[in-house]
Amino acid sequence: MEVGGGLRTRRPGFEKDWTKGSIIRNLLSLSWPVMVGNSVNMMGPTIDMIWVGKLGPTAIAAVGVSGMAVMIMQSLMMGLFGGLRAIVARSIGEGNPDAANHAAQQAFVMSTVFSLLIAVIGIFFAEPILALMGVAPEVISEGAAYMRIQFVGMITMSLRFMTEGTMQASGDVTTPMKIAVAFRIFHVVLSPVLIFGLWFFPPLGVRGAAITNVFSQGLGTALGLWFLMSGRTRLRLSFRNFYIDPGMIWRLVKIGIPTSIMGIQRNFGQVLLIRLVASFGTLAMAAHTLGQRVDMLIFMPGGGVGMAAGVLAGQNLGANQPERAAKSGWLGVLLTEAFMVICSLAILLWAEPIVRVFNSQPDLVEIASRFLRIAAVGYMVMGFPNVLMQCISGVGDTVPPMIWSMVTLWLVLLPLAYFLPNVANLGVYGIRWAFVAEIAAGTLGYTAYFWLGRWKRKKV
Repeated sequence: MEVGGGLRTRRPGFEKDWTKGSIIRNLLSLSWPVMVGNSVNMMGPTIDMIWVGKLGPTAIAAVGVSGMAVMIMQSLMMGLFGGLRAIVARSIGEGNPDAANHAAQQAFVMSTVFSLLIAVIGIFFAEPILALMGVAPEVISEGAAYMRIQFVGMITMSLRFMTEGTMQASGDVTTPMKIAVAFRIFHVVLSPVLIFGLWFFPPLGVRGAAITNVFSQGLGTALGLWFLMSGRTRLRLSFRNFYIDPGMIWRLVKIGIPTSIMGIQRNFGQVLLIRLVASFGTLAMAAHTLGQRVDMLIFMPGGGVGMAAGVLAGQNLGANQPERAAKSGWLGVLLTEAFMVICSLAILLWAEPIVRVFNSQPDLVEIASRFLRIAAVGYMVMGFPNVLMQCISGVGDTVPPMIWSMVTLWLVLLPLAYFLPNVANLGVYGIRWAFVAEIAAGTLGYTAYFWLGRWKRKKV
């Protein structure tokens, strides 16, 4: 057991070498805690949307639109931490925990500085950012307050991402899951209290949803740092002999920038899509927002499998076992595809009851349920891009996913999102069919690149 930064070996499971043994068993062992953690993480925003849905379509649209701006910033942060994940996974696979600890130190500095900049942007530019999306004035009024609070809360969120990424890449996926369960239970309890003003609290509406998220993320950050720095996880974070290392920071940024660009341009593309959807009215905007929440719920478990496959791929490449890395990816696709097919069938059968969980307004149920049934067609093959993209990025080969993401967004999704509603006369439903076409293109591109295997030779 290390005194400073290093691997912990006495607690059960921490001695596990993920580069050896049954690949399918390793994948399942890493997958289920990540899936649970991701699903639990989605409970907070989803339950917020259920409560906010009681406030009406304007509140739903406000949270959905401002949430897009928040997701742009989250994408930038998560991209930067993609470099952290890749270096930590490779270092652990090489048997060099000190290098992993050093990378985590520099990521701590990076996340602190970055989140402070985001907080400043949120404080001064919330309304202008929302105005660019072309939504109604009442949506801007509600959404700006939500976005401003969320941007300030990025300070705690970025550090939580750092702690979670470090633990997962090192091979400890159960601790992040436990932390997620703890702070999301806190979130679930606090959300209706602040939104509706229960007990002695004043009713805060959408502001209450944002404040709840900031408080719960703060709890998750505190727990994550405590676990990392007290040695209660696989890799102990130590700041002994700490110094700012521009070289390591550049390595983290160089790997992470393509992932950040990919996330940012996708979210900017989503902003353009919002403008297209908004032209059909607030009811269509609310239906689109509900559809996105269901999308995130469906994608999260599969994203957990992809994350686990990415960890295995990175550690196996670090251990000079590229074929085991590739097999981890293909097995992850099979697991995810099984889940996605089941979910697609469930949505095709029960779209209306799913929508009524959020809002029972008849017109909204009709539009949103049709949105979900169209989306279910794309869900059928979503396991391929969802898992393989994370495997490729997880080993540090982040440029090809960035390029293909730009191709599918700007040459497939956005042109079709304009053409199908306006030229093919499919109305707002044409936008949802454009999403299906994008998923199909992503499936072809990521599958071909992963099969070619150039990612196996990537150096970080």
